[in-house]
Amino acid sequence: MHSYIDYIVAFILSFTVAVLITPLVKKLAIKIGATDQPNKRKIHKDIMPRLGGLAIFIGVTAGFIYLNPQSIYMTEVIIGAFIIVIIGILDDRFTLPARYKFLGQLVAAIVVVSSGLLVEKFTVPFFGVVYLDFFSYPVTVLWIVAITNAINLIDGLDGLAAGVSSIAMTSILIMAFADSQFLVVALCFILIGSTLGFLVHNFYPAKIFMGDTGALFLGYSISIISMLGLFKNITLFSFIIPIIVLAVPIFDTVFAIIRRLLNKRSIAAPDKLHLHYCLVELGFSHRAAVLVIYFFSACFGFSAIIFSNATLWMSFFILIILLIALQFIAEFVGLIGKNRTPLINMFRRLFSVKKPQKDN
Repeated sequence: MHSYIDYIVAFILSFTVAVLITPLVKKLAIKIGATDQPNKRKIHKDIMPRLGGLAIFIGVTAGFIYLNPQSIYMTEVIIGAFIIVIIGILDDRFTLPARYKFLGQLVAAIVVVSSGLLVEKFTVPFFGVVYLDFFSYPVTVLWIVAITNAINLIDGLDGLAAGVSSIAMTSILIMAFADSQFLVVALCFILIGSTLGFLVHNFYPAKIFMGDTGALFLGYSISIISMLGLFKNITLFSFIIPIIVLAVPIFDTVFAIIRRLLNKRSIAAPDKLHLHYCLVELGFSHRAAVLVIYFFSACFGFSAIIFSNATLWMSFFILIILLIALQFIAEFVGLIGKNRTPLINMFRRLFSVKKPQKDN
């Protein structure tokens, strides 16, 4: 086990390396043509370098070498990370078709599964521990691929994906500390340090985008640390805690799928109705929209921490409140569609006061 000083040194090292290397990565991105072109779906108006995730990866590597965290799964996890980063770099440079990116994510997930790192069981109230047995394999692959893409989908405003990821990882870090899961603590420190170091250059107005290299790597990393930590935590709702931590990117993705199905469009078809775009459409500035989503993420992260130690009935109460909040937010900002607001309509009917009719 490492000392607290080691964790702090690793954090500072990852942060410093990411801060210093990002300008060099920016020059490299411009030189090789790894740039993001403006179009009608994007908010930025100028050509932007988009290889910033490479700086995050280099910062994480520096912290990882210093701490050298040990695990029987680590070799395969590292191989999977390299696959994800290579796919991200290729996409940032050449804009790969979606099926190739998905194939790369699938290969990375299968490599991780081959190490034996699996979502093997979870706890359900009144039923106890549910073992997945053979289904552990597809569930684990699905989790890795889903979270990898969820972070990628929310990467639409300067500093958004980096900030949301940092908040989610900080929530996981706090729970890992409380549960004495020091491997997860070590990984969180170096990931948060490097991501915040990159955020120095990525917060509005951004000098560089993280691109798919960063978004896919962060999504992959969060899926791994949640499996190492949160799914191993034997609580009343162990399978819900990581979903609460990642509520913003997960439910933004879920509502995007629902929205496209309702509109009879392909679920892979891009649109400009993700949470961040909707907030800007409502009149929030670029910076304000990002800060609002940071606030949402922090609230859900805090809720997950409380949830992990709550009693059965308190867990149910928190879960109901969170589901209502998610639905209300989705309807208010227009995630499902401007005319699809059943919850808001219900509240209007409940609290509307009918004016008494005057006698003729």
